[in-house]
Amino acid sequence: MAAALSILHLSSEKTWRGGEQQIAYLLEELNKQGVRNHVAARQGSAFEAHCRKENIPVIVLPFKNAIDIGTALAIKRYCREHSIDLVHMHSAKSHALGVISHVLGNETPLVLSRRVMFSPKRSWFTRWKYNHPAIARVLCVSDKTREVMQAYLKHPEKAVTVYSGVDLHKFDPASRSDILLREGIRRPGLTVIGNTAALEYEKDYITFIDTVNKLVQKKLPIQAVIIGKGSQEESLKKYVQDKQLQDVITFTGFRKDLVALLPELDLFLMPSILEGLGTSVLDAFLAHVPVVATQAGGIPEMVISGQTGLLAPTGDSTALAEHIEAIMTNPALRKTLIKGSQEKVKEFSKEQMAARTLAVYHEVVGNIPR
Repeated sequence: MAAALSILHLSSEKTWRGGEQQIAYLLEELNKQGVRNHVAARQGSAFEAHCRKENIPVIVLPFKNAIDIGTALAIKRYCREHSIDLVHMHSAKSHALGVISHVLGNETPLVLSRRVMFSPKRSWFTRWKYNHPAIARVLCVSDKTREVMQAYLKHPEKAVTVYSGVDLHKFDPASRSDILLREGIRRPGLTVIGNTAALEYEKDYITFIDTVNKLVQKKLPIQAVIIGKGSQEESLKKYVQDKQLQDVITFTGFRKDLVALLPELDLFLMPSILEGLGTSVLDAFLAHVPVVATQAGGIPEMVISGQTGLLAPTGDSTALAEHIEAIMTNPALRKTLIKGSQEKVKEFSKEQMAARTLAVYHEVVGNIPR
């Protein structure tokens, strides 16, 4: 009988974002399959706290920078002391340190997750770490990301698609808590349009605001909500004031009650210009909220225009506004899109994500008695 795999997951990020949620889902599902999961987390990070809470074996490391020799040596020692079969690197910094641990004598094979669509830098260090022979597979969150990585790697066959996963039972669309109403965001007779994403360049909230502005100019009854925080928050708030939309668009900041909040939206608008996949679209599907989005990155692998949502070119606020108007004025279209999204989202379950990841582990390690 084959022995259970022992996997060391490297998580170097301090905060909790989409990547950390994906690791959490992966650990949960791999544990059900008998995999022995270990985590190397950044000291004081949200993921360290998660591991402590869930009783996941965790080693706390500094992850000071991409050439932190002390952390790399600790990874090497941990692999030897705990008979680790494979190291799964989940972020850029952990990627570099996983490779450096090999340079320092760690012989454990490596697997890397790639969750962003843009091509890596062309510096010698970045090319070296991506093309190091110890990396057996690069797990890409979408076919589009895989295409980008295949063009970058010396051995393009190492790049494979493993879609991000979601909890299919995360939302209860039938249960509404009227948070938006209580907070004064929802007003009687208005359609609430929202997005849940970090307030960063690649999410293109400028186009979100421009789209809302066009809808207001058409005198459509709308209210908009931006849920999240990020480096562009102040500049976006100023842009809203410049457009005189401060009574229409509300910034909620980061919210812990997203599971209750998202189903209260009437429309989900995602105007990203760069997107590895975009699991917030999948969350909207699960919450029975129709999606209007751009053709960025892996989004069209989820949003099939006219079937599971409506798509527009990146930066095209006019087309996005027209799509939103179409859904607002056509209840049959809204019903069709919601129904289609309910079927599509089943392809992106956390169970399927973990099963595909585990299959890759076995391809790398070899399912043989140890």
